[in-house]
Parts: sequence; C-alpha cells; structure tokens
Amino acid sequence: MTGTTTRSPAPSALPPTEAELQAWRGLSREDQLALYREALQAREARSVSSATMADVLKLARERVAARRG
Repeated sequence: MTGTTTRSPAPSALPPTEAELQAWRGLSREDQLALYREALQAREARSVSSATMADVLKLARERVAARRG
C-alpha cells in the first residue's frame, strides 16, 4: 500500500476506501481471519457497556452537532 491516508487492512466500522478494499482482498483468508480475531480480542472489545444502540446513536449525533457548531 502506498497511500499516506490509507488505514491498515483490518476490520473497521468505517467503509473501506478503494485502496483499503484492494489491500484486504490481497490478504490470504488466514490473514483476514487473524485480523478479525485480533480486533475481536482487543482490550476495547472486551468491555461491557450498559449503553443501548439508541444511546450510542444519540451521543454520536450530539458530537457531530457540537463539531458543526
């Protein structure tokens, strides 16, 4: 990968760029699975939250609104 703004080919909540998609497709199935396992076993993925999806969406909308001023 040569793009300076390209994220590493890993599972993400964000839609991939074309370069990221190509990089992901260039990985073997085993490498893709390893990246998924790594992401799912990350410290951040182990915490439990009492927030509902509605709570998360509300907070995200509030943050966007605050950025827009």
